[in-house]
Amino acid sequence: MQLHNRINRDELKEIMMADSRAYITISFYKYHHIQNPTLFRNHLYLKLVEVECLGRIYIAAEGINAQISIPAERLEDFERVMASIDFLTGLRLNKAVEEKRTEKSFIKLDVKVREKIVADGIDDSNFNAFNNGKYLGPEEWNAMIDEKDTVVIDMRNHYESEVGRFEKAECPDVDTFKEELDTVIKTYKDSKGKPILMYCTGGIRCEKASAWMKYNGFDNVYHLEGGIINYVNQVRSKDIENKFKGVNFVFDQRLAERITEDVLAECHQCDDVADTHVNCLNIGCHTLFIQCAKCSEEFEGCCSKECLAMSKRSEEEQLQWRKNNPLPANYQKGRLVKERRLKLKKKN
Repeated sequence: MQLHNRINRDELKEIMMADSRAYITISFYKYHHIQNPTLFRNHLYLKLVEVECLGRIYIAAEGINAQISIPAERLEDFERVMASIDFLTGLRLNKAVEEKRTEKSFIKLDVKVREKIVADGIDDSNFNAFNNGKYLGPEEWNAMIDEKDTVVIDMRNHYESEVGRFEKAECPDVDTFKEELDTVIKTYKDSKGKPILMYCTGGIRCEKASAWMKYNGFDNVYHLEGGIINYVNQVRSKDIENKFKGVNFVFDQRLAERITEDVLAECHQCDDVADTHVNCLNIGCHTLFIQCAKCSEEFEGCCSKECLAMSKRSEEEQLQWRKNNPLPANYQKGRLVKERRLKLKKKN
């Protein structure tokens, strides 16, 4: 019985490139008490392999968190697998906003057991993640955003909110969800009497965050049901006013879904208007940053001249370069390029 993928990454890419079928990208999550996460993980893996599911799934005692893609022709088979699992029956599936069915989001299936389905840093046995805030649909969300005293908090990381966000949103400058949970309790301690509206990409982070806010004395807490993905799909299908501007950052090979034509960010290399995230092509660096078309051509997809030169060398040499040039973890998500450039400006 094979419970893990055994094909190397290069072969998987070749297989995917040769597959001309249409694929659908889907995300879903469910907070639910799972008594034996490993047993459930193995059962689910075998079921999903049968229907050719690809993607990344985390399972923990507190539930499941999944970002996957599925051949369009196998969607009904996948839905039958979901319906065969009691606590996943009828679960909302967030389908990708951009319907580019030929674009591949994943190349293999990874199903992993984790301590939590979203890392939060909370170590408090009294905290109940299931006591979350009130869900809001798109119309209710829009109405509450327009109210004078509401506080709208983006529960994503800085590199996500940099390229797209809701009107009136406050976007803490944080690198991790764990850091943001600490930040919002401190930052909004004087707003406990106001309506607190929270949102994230697919709903999983703001659902837990809303429970954390309630646990810390915030009683009037709301969160956007299904996150940005469900919101945009709903406003488009029902012709509701859209209050989200820019790009929705996503955690797969696409990196982004275009929601509106508004460009809210700047190129990290030249400050021109841009909102396209890329990973530096020097695999020893792989820094995530925003790059405009002009800089993409000049630097050939790299974040610096140094990395451009290194990208021409062997993979082994690139990885060795990384060992000799370690980078702080937070610099991997959109900070390194801009800060390096500012330092060079000061020197000159």
